[in-house]
Amino acid sequence: MQFKDIVGQRDVINRLTEIIDSGRISHAQLLLGAGEDGCLQLALAYLQYLCCEHRQHNHEGELRADSCGECPSCKKIASLMHPDLHLFFPTATTTRVTSNPRCEDFAADFRNFVLEKKALGSLDDWYAYLGIDNKQGMLREADAAAIVQNLAMKSYEGGWKMVVIWMPEKMNLTAANELLKSLEEPSEGSIILLVGESDERLLPTIRSRVQTLRVKSGDRKVESNEEFAGMLVDWLRLLFKLKMKELSAQVDKMASMGREQQKQFLGYALNVMRDCFLKTAAGLPCNLNSGDQKFDAMFPTMVTANNIEMIDVAFNDALFAIERNAYGKIALMELSFRISKALKKR
Repeated sequence: MQFKDIVGQRDVINRLTEIIDSGRISHAQLLLGAGEDGCLQLALAYLQYLCCEHRQHNHEGELRADSCGECPSCKKIASLMHPDLHLFFPTATTTRVTSNPRCEDFAADFRNFVLEKKALGSLDDWYAYLGIDNKQGMLREADAAAIVQNLAMKSYEGGWKMVVIWMPEKMNLTAANELLKSLEEPSEGSIILLVGESDERLLPTIRSRVQTLRVKSGDRKVESNEEFAGMLVDWLRLLFKLKMKELSAQVDKMASMGREQQKQFLGYALNVMRDCFLKTAAGLPCNLNSGDQKFDAMFPTMVTANNIEMIDVAFNDALFAIERNAYGKIALMELSFRISKALKKR
């Protein structure tokens, strides 16, 4: 992956190449941003430039420098086959790996996934690629132990020992604690790049040990919320009627989504609720764009100071349950009852 292949991010790229050229390289870095913003692309291009034998400097173009793309090191990193490049990522049991999943069990799968998606695949894409259905992926203590072991070994090619941890938010507590010493006292010639979307779920002790770079949103196409909007309106209508057969069918539809999509839907729904409360409290119109003018006019008034806290807690409880691998239908049905009750307390 060369920097020239990345859409946008020119300021970030120039900053990264300047840091490498100056020799002020941080051994542990955290790149934060949405997958479609190219965080993983940046990480791989950064390592390719770091190891490149013939760096190219172009003072006339938008990019101040880039890797050559032709030397043996560049080709190995571009194909993700460099012996000193180690990739770690969330995993779960599959039909092939039925217990104690580790990153090394899926190394070839992840390389193929990254190459096929040009390092722009999302966590949902990865889960779908693995075929893990509604299971929640995780980085475990065995993966952390492998990272420590890889960093302790000598470099195969006499250069940098490189570790990329994709979605470090998915590390369990034991794995995160296992990495603390490596982040604070790295072995000579090693570099660890954490590539994630949010640092809120990382241990403060990890955040304090890494240099964080927040990647700005690129000029990418923003996905439409039309599917979530329709599903939300259908669900809200049923919360007033509480006809169990129809509500159960709607919850089944919501639960049929993958866990990450369930969380995205709940986050979207909660934001709609908060928007309804804030705008109606300020006397501003709040249009749900459901296509039903009567419903659009009525529903926002149902979210008030009397129930917004109950609504917020209910959604966050459901998000927490799904994050912890709760059975989706049960969590969503319980949420339905709690929101139905809260809306009646307006």
